[in-house]
Amino acid sequence: MKKLQTLLAASALSVTLSSMSYAGELIINSDASDPAPKAAFAEIITAFEKQNPDIKVTYNLYDHEGYKTTIRNWLVTSPPDVVFWYAGNRMKAFVDRGLFEDVTDVWDDNELHQDFVSSKPAMTVDGKQWGVPYTYYQWGIYYRKDIFDKFGISEPKTWDELLAASATLKKNNIAPVSIGTKYLWTTAGWFDYINLRVNGLAFHMDLMDGKVPYTDARVKKTFETWKQMVEPGYYLENHATYSWQEAQPFLYRGEAAMYLIGNFITPNFPAELEGKMAFMQFPVINPEVGMAEDAPMDTIHIPSKAKNKVDARKFLAFMAQPENQTIINKALLQIPPNSKAKAVDNEFLNKGVAMLNSADGTAQFFDRDTDPAMAKEAMKGFQEFMVKPERLDSILKRLEKVRKRTFK
Repeated sequence: MKKLQTLLAASALSVTLSSMSYAGELIINSDASDPAPKAAFAEIITAFEKQNPDIKVTYNLYDHEGYKTTIRNWLVTSPPDVVFWYAGNRMKAFVDRGLFEDVTDVWDDNELHQDFVSSKPAMTVDGKQWGVPYTYYQWGIYYRKDIFDKFGISEPKTWDELLAASATLKKNNIAPVSIGTKYLWTTAGWFDYINLRVNGLAFHMDLMDGKVPYTDARVKKTFETWKQMVEPGYYLENHATYSWQEAQPFLYRGEAAMYLIGNFITPNFPAELEGKMAFMQFPVINPEVGMAEDAPMDTIHIPSKAKNKVDARKFLAFMAQPENQTIINKALLQIPPNSKAKAVDNEFLNKGVAMLNSADGTAQFFDRDTDPAMAKEAMKGFQEFMVKPERLDSILKRLEKVRKRTFK
């Protein structure tokens, strides 16, 4: 009997120790794999472990494109405790499928409703919050000011001025616009901005919500406007063979002059180009339409099937703290969503903050604002259009079939 009691006690102790050690392991999967965010989050993880010595963090890094595919498998099978992801429809798609944990309690317990008042709508579904944002950033055109100066080009404020600048650059054997469309999403930046400038934010969001046919004359007008850049060959040759990173050196070597991209590109600027890079707002197309901007927000979430939700909640609260948002965004050269955090004094960031503060509204980005199935097929269509613009009508008909199927 005594031996049995000893065995039971040992067994209970083993279970207790097992559960104790398990509770102290926090597994985080992230796609923040570029050098600047990689370094920033290494610092954050170290600080979190120092503040929580009973928690051991396993931080798994993945490349951007592979992550977008594999996260779908993790969430339905055996997910980590925390995942990096995006706001808008990208988040809502997982919320609707019951794959993300409701973390409204984290917001309530840490007074995040006040500190994240401007970003709260992007994190809210059915009146509940489903994650914590850690950064957002402006999109716009980054350009070689020295090349513009060389050819007497002023910063384009209108679409006609952008076309004229592109013509001058092309004539001088410089690709007006660098872009890599191998992974498709960069094409959506051009579609977003031209549609926002031609038709406005309300129309754009209706299209994202599946309320407007892709064969609508207003959508076709967006593409006809875009064609004015495509047909003269103002984009980098063979762009479909390059990733967004692989297209950057053309800009840095002076073989291309402009790049429409998010502010996450700026930490990659070579030191020798200091003072030669500049930023401009995407120009006006229809002066009767307000100037809305793309301002994507990156976020962290707890999968609904996560094993260690207690420590995961601690990490979300830690990431929400203003001092940590300041550290992260200083490294990323981006904007902290926490209103008590400070954005670093940086020329590109200062312009971006001023631009977003005066914007007539913001969108997340095409593949974050619309249904994932619609986004996937639409971006294939955008890339095809940039290579074969004469196929526009057939592309729009195909996208309309996808819209009808997706938004039943």
